[in-house]
Amino acid sequence: MPGVVETPAGPAWSGLGFTVAHQKVELEIDFMSKSLRGKTEITIHPHYRELKVIRLNFRQGELKRLNVNGKAPSIKYADPYESLHLYGPHYHSRLSTKIDGLMKNQPEGDLLITLPKSVRIEELDPFSLEAQDQMALRATDIPEESDGPLSSRAPETSLPRFSALTVYAEFTIDNIRDGLQFVGVDGGDRRYPHAYTTNRLGYGFGCPLFPCVDDSLSRCTWELSIKCPCTLGDMFDRKARDQPNSTASGRSKTSSGRSRYVSSDDETLDLTVVCSGDMTDEIVDPRDPSKKTVSFACAYPLSAQQLGFAVGPFEYVNLTDFRESDQDEQLGRNAIPVHGFCLPGRAGETRNTCFPMAKAIDFFSLSYGSYPFSSYKICFVDDLLESTLPTACLSICSNHLLFPEEIIDPMYESTRKLTSALASQWVGVNIVPKEPADTWVTVGVAWYITDTFMRKLCGNNEHRFRMKQMSDRVCDLDYERPSIYDMGNILKLDPSEMEFVALKAPLVLFILDRRLTKASGKATMSRIISRLFLNARMGELPNGAVTSSFFQKTCERLGHAKLDTFFQQWVYGAGCPRFQATQRFNKKKLVVEMMIRQVQSEQPTTRDLERDSFMRDVKEEIHGVYAGVVQPVFTGSMTIRIHEADGTPYEHIVEIKEGVTKFDIPYNTKYKRLKRNKRQKERAAVATGADGNPENQEDTLLYCLGDVLQTEDEIQDWKLADWSKEDEERMGQESYEWIRMDADFEWICKLSLVMPGYMYLSQLQQDRDVVAQLESLQYMAAQREHPLISTIFVRTLMDRRYFHGIRTTAARALIKHAKEEINWLGLHHLERAFQELFCIPGSPMTRSNDFTDRAAYMLQLVIPEVISKVRDNSGKTPMRVKRFLYDKLKFNDNSNNEYSDNFYVATLMESLCDALLGRTESRTDDISDFSMEAVLEFQAEEQLEKDAIAEIDRYRRMDEWSSSFQNLYTRAALRCQRRLMDAKMMENDIMQFLPYTRMGTYDLLRLDAFECLIEFDIFKVPEVLRWFIFTMSTDPSTWLRRQLHILFGRALAPVAFGEGTTDQTTAQQGGLIIEQESSTEVRQADLARRQTVTGALDALKKELAGNVTLKESLWAACNSPSVGLLELSELTDLCKVLYAAIVSVQVALKYPRYWKVRHTGKGKLHFYRSDRIRTTLTPGKDSTVASTKRKRDEQGMPPPAPRITFKQSKLGPSTPSTPIHAPPQHHITKLHIPNFPSPSQPTPRASNTPSTPATPGGGLKLKLKFGQKPT
Repeated sequence: MPGVVETPAGPAWSGLGFTVAHQKVELEIDFMSKSLRGKTEITIHPHYRELKVIRLNFRQGELKRLNVNGKAPSIKYADPYESLHLYGPHYHSRLSTKIDGLMKNQPEGDLLITLPKSVRIEELDPFSLEAQDQMALRATDIPEESDGPLSSRAPETSLPRFSALTVYAEFTIDNIRDGLQFVGVDGGDRRYPHAYTTNRLGYGFGCPLFPCVDDSLSRCTWELSIKCPCTLGDMFDRKARDQPNSTASGRSKTSSGRSRYVSSDDETLDLTVVCSGDMTDEIVDPRDPSKKTVSFACAYPLSAQQLGFAVGPFEYVNLTDFRESDQDEQLGRNAIPVHGFCLPGRAGETRNTCFPMAKAIDFFSLSYGSYPFSSYKICFVDDLLESTLPTACLSICSNHLLFPEEIIDPMYESTRKLTSALASQWVGVNIVPKEPADTWVTVGVAWYITDTFMRKLCGNNEHRFRMKQMSDRVCDLDYERPSIYDMGNILKLDPSEMEFVALKAPLVLFILDRRLTKASGKATMSRIISRLFLNARMGELPNGAVTSSFFQKTCERLGHAKLDTFFQQWVYGAGCPRFQATQRFNKKKLVVEMMIRQVQSEQPTTRDLERDSFMRDVKEEIHGVYAGVVQPVFTGSMTIRIHEADGTPYEHIVEIKEGVTKFDIPYNTKYKRLKRNKRQKERAAVATGADGNPENQEDTLLYCLGDVLQTEDEIQDWKLADWSKEDEERMGQESYEWIRMDADFEWICKLSLVMPGYMYLSQLQQDRDVVAQLESLQYMAAQREHPLISTIFVRTLMDRRYFHGIRTTAARALIKHAKEEINWLGLHHLERAFQELFCIPGSPMTRSNDFTDRAAYMLQLVIPEVISKVRDNSGKTPMRVKRFLYDKLKFNDNSNNEYSDNFYVATLMESLCDALLGRTESRTDDISDFSMEAVLEFQAEEQLEKDAIAEIDRYRRMDEWSSSFQNLYTRAALRCQRRLMDAKMMENDIMQFLPYTRMGTYDLLRLDAFECLIEFDIFKVPEVLRWFIFTMSTDPSTWLRRQLHILFGRALAPVAFGEGTTDQTTAQQGGLIIEQESSTEVRQADLARRQTVTGALDALKKELAGNVTLKESLWAACNSPSVGLLELSELTDLCKVLYAAIVSVQVALKYPRYWKVRHTGKGKLHFYRSDRIRTTLTPGKDSTVASTKRKRDEQGMPPPAPRITFKQSKLGPSTPSTPIHAPPQHHITKLHIPNFPSPSQPTPRASNTPSTPATPGGGLKLKLKFGQKPT
């Protein structure tokens, strides 16, 4: 496909030549040294008798012992992590090449085992006992061939043809950089110690903890045994604690650098092992009662990447208890047990957060197919890189998702993420993508079925409203990006790539379901997904791997339609359509004439780069990722719904085939408009208090939404406006109420329909679909400020029958109408609405909080946030706004509320800060003429600002004594203080934020503190820059390191864009400001750095070229023993961005000297170097020797005498050094790598790789060569 990412080439080695049938793994985890040792036994079935080499994957470890069938083979193994050194920021190209090879989707074998000659591969009789035993091991494998290079079965038959091989290996890993995360082990970290695996499916590299075949398509059965301490007290050496001066044991010496105190109450906490598979036994070590071994068995075939475990003092929560009784009866014995595990003290939060999981697993089992494993476990841990990490029958989840009963704000998002982790058990773990480009299938299906459950849980309105919001977001983000198919190959570049695939892929399946369901009349996507799961269960998917083509064929077979065009546009193509439509009623023909144009190719080709996506754009640029071609035409059917004058909706299906589509829609109702008159009669009846007749009551149902605040007193009190007589007459002449495009939500697009505003009002008030209501609000929100539109918004806000998302959208739209031009009408409506909903009647004082009505609570959050953005024409916040928000924060009362107000208070703090930022640069000019009122107003405003800042800081100090949920108060206060410092309302003080960046602080608070630091332009503060990069590369928290990488990219963006740079051509003389226009080249360069990636990169290199602190810190970060492979890739990308690659080095060599020989007598020769220097090259010896040989052969010459040659050797410690008077040479600077070791990391093994390039030099080596002896 043109303009898309090229699929990476296949693996360098094609085919393993064997199949892994079974693997046993025994691991022992040492928490004190953060190390691992273990052994594994791999049962291998050769594919042919001539198999000589077994290739396995194993990294970052050391092999202690290895044999094949008990015989010692020859081994070729070098830990690839040992060679990952950076010799300088400019020498990044060599390191990048190595990293790319290790991060390939099908990595090459690191461990090559050459079979000894004594190990023979014999052909088996299929009816022999050995063949039957091997078949028993392979009984659970998928009995179908796979054409992939790493197939998990023999290519010809499922029966073993050759005798099995057993590979046994013992290994240790002293410095774990990938695959296993330790938490709470380092000194200063007060969290409960625990450890867990970090295999991330889809990132191109999997399980590096033991020798295995590291590929998602290589599956086998497993036996895992994990040895760990019995209790938390046994985790650390008790002798070292009881006898601090004792150094008798090596363990005490090792742990002296990492002291970790465990309280006496916590020492007795038992350690629990949570692992993929079913637990078989738990045995206390008879030789060491402080340790135990927990064993698990996986009877279903899994790849090494799909295994996961966690070890820690976890509490158990039985989530099966939340299953409803009717579900128990319906499922019976097929009900899947759901187990929860959490750190001590968080069992209540786990119950509250995970109670929908039993309902979700039952819903998926009944709707799409049986659960692929025997049980489901959820384990909550700290420092998890992502929100959820699904492995086989186990989801490791972040503690950030947990929330107690009194917190209601994160309810939807946490539930959705946990449900997606559960959905990944069906598709993502049990079913995997065959190629990286097929990732959109597994990700899209997982999120699609997640959203179907959320629709069942939260209702159809919530589901459709969020679908519409997701659709709008995709249209905004899908600009100059590859297709979701091609993005599968670049998921490792940036986390936002996976986020975009997870956003668009389920939407593509959603609109596909809408189209297929419309054609067949019954739900189609659910049947497609059920068939996909059934195929995997029946073995029709080789190795459980799905491809895009197979998924398309399944959709076509069950949908009874050809989908080549759909998949070409939405899966293999990029971008989204943008429609502009016009409509006109033809009175003569009684038809509605419409024209639909696709204008996506007419969009601006350039737009300003954004700070949040800058690093993603940069990585795509340096890795050669290109955007998909903008598709000029999207095709498909679209439903046009016309609501005619009698209220009847008529649907018309239009086929969109060209860039401009014109069509006529027949009109069905007599040309007469009656409904407006009926509505006027209703209003009159309401005003007089009369009851309407049955006809009017039936008509009232058509106007049930938005008809609030209709009495004369309410209209005057709320300052409401109504349609003018001209508008009423024009409305009376219309033949239909409104026209709705894409009424069935079959497109991911932007729609613009030219239609009068009162038709959009009718759509808002009469259409029951929340998507139609949202589209109406979006159209009216784009119009200029007007009292009538403000009236419509406030009536929508106050009508409790609207969905809460529609009400909050209307509240946000009122900000545009809070202008001086219309007498602050929007502000009055917002204040009046808040007073009516949340204040004591007749008083501005708020009532005690009551969050039992969640829809009202959402409004209570949004209205202060909207009010804080009100500004006058000079950009100043009105005094009444500041007073309003200050009073709401100061007099907030949550004493009688059963729910927490932490999120509400944090919102009020940031809203008050927003209002304070709206101030003029010099307010003293406004009161230059003496005016007592102006002076008093200025003093009152100044005092209010001081009180507001003090109130914000009061909540920060309050949080130190009684912590809010996730330290919300402190985090909001820090963000407010940083913004106030930017506005010069507070003194710049970096020390206000630095204490919160230390280890031991809550991780979300640390992240916010670092985010505040980067706003101070850390590149101009060397100490802060050095501390930031040091933490980014050595902190024990993988999650924090990843977030700091993202923040560092956001810190680079303003430097690249040139934000904050002052114009030197501006001069001020007296009261006159003289501005000199910049040259055309300067303006073009400034435009290029803000709109093009190449221009931004060039400017960034120039700005930071002389920053020595940045260069040294990045160099040290790349050589940190703590960073993993993915982080190292990020760091080398930064070096690529900032520094030009140097691929050659100038080397200075000493000139050779002539040698002399002296005969000392008695057959002794003394060779020594003379002072004469050789400066020219001699003729090549090969040509001389060849010509001499030919001449000798031709003339029959005798063999030559012994020949003496000299060969230059490398400089060594034994090389004699004599004074050499060589010509002056260029001085070669000695390279030096700054060393910033992490005190919390174990000392890595000594590497043979030098830390800096060695400078070659030379002595000379004597070499004697003799000719043939004469015969």
